[in-house]
Amino acid sequence: MDKIRVWGGVPLRGKVQVSGSKNAALPILISSLLSEDPCVFRRIPQLQDIRTVLKLLAHLGVEVQVDQGQVRLDSKHVHLFEAPYDLVRTMRASVVVLGPLLARFGKARVSLPGGCAIGARPIDFHLAGLERLGATLELENGYVTATAKKLRGNRIAFEFPSVGATENIMMAATLAEGETLMENCAKEPEIIDLAMALKAMGAQIEGEGTEIIRIQGCTRLKGCEYSVMGDRIEAGTFLAAGFATGGEVRVENIYPDSIEAVLVKFEEAGAKVIRGTDWVFMDGSSRPAATNITTLPFPGFPTDMQAQFMTLMTLGEGACAITETIFENRFMHVSELARLGADIVIRGNTALVKGQKSLRGAPLMATDLRASASLIIGGLCAQGETTIDRIYHLDRGYEKMEDKLMQLGAKIERFS
Repeated sequence: MDKIRVWGGVPLRGKVQVSGSKNAALPILISSLLSEDPCVFRRIPQLQDIRTVLKLLAHLGVEVQVDQGQVRLDSKHVHLFEAPYDLVRTMRASVVVLGPLLARFGKARVSLPGGCAIGARPIDFHLAGLERLGATLELENGYVTATAKKLRGNRIAFEFPSVGATENIMMAATLAEGETLMENCAKEPEIIDLAMALKAMGAQIEGEGTEIIRIQGCTRLKGCEYSVMGDRIEAGTFLAAGFATGGEVRVENIYPDSIEAVLVKFEEAGAKVIRGTDWVFMDGSSRPAATNITTLPFPGFPTDMQAQFMTLMTLGEGACAITETIFENRFMHVSELARLGADIVIRGNTALVKGQKSLRGAPLMATDLRASASLIIGGLCAQGETTIDRIYHLDRGYEKMEDKLMQLGAKIERFS
């Protein structure tokens, strides 16, 4: 099993290219199930979650061709309609095959999802939305079985702006009969990216990126070519690492608007931020000031940046409160940061962080995807050597992270 070793105390300097967005790529790849024609998607990151979803699509009968960052998918000969537990258990995004399979073939059987152990993340909103479109659902032996002779458009009001449910219902509605009106939708940039890919396939969608999305159903969708957006969480992670180490970092291939809430908090903490058309430069040479954050759905501060920002705050001047409102179990990195000397106390869904002047290297263990990134940032700041175990979590969401950090001057290595 691979580990990562970091020698801290080196300010990160330079520029780094952000990979394509994992969270955008996963549903976009799955959207190929909606068309009988081939789809070509570019800027697809080489990640474990991507390999998992491609394996799932191949299992269903999709012809998959991968050429570095380009993926060609041909769903003409899909002949299976079940996403089995062994393929779904490691990645909850797999559940969004439910909508496309149901819309095109009238049937789907999908295992209840897995993923990181950061909370329950039920799929009730997905199922309620599909029922509103006319699906008949059965839950048995850990599987959801859905059937429908023909989906029909309807008004769907989500109880919570769930990203996954918004994606699932949006894809299903593109082939439903008539109009679908979705209310209280997720506004994340990845929703917009999926909608743009669906539009390239001929879907009629309005309002993506707002609370209300309107879709006119089509009889069929065509193939397309589409390039995935840059990964805003990866960009925020590298900026946080630059700030935490007292360096200067420029991230490229990213729209600043997609991480504006994070950039504002960096500025509140004392960093100098310059926004370009598709890049962000940050000077984090001064010690960060303690800054409170509360995670919220977009355009609020993203839960996927909470752990990285907490690591930054362990070195802040003063004390701050970090409140998690999205997932109930997303403070598992706190005990590991404490091994570096961080002063953090958890009270309910809030972590109280008292900044230290320095951290000390220690052996650490990653517990989930974003926690693994936060521990690497901690190691980059800490005096001496830090090793991080279970970095297979990292490989689910960051493409060659240690190589990119080395480009910025980090002393870091992967070893078995």
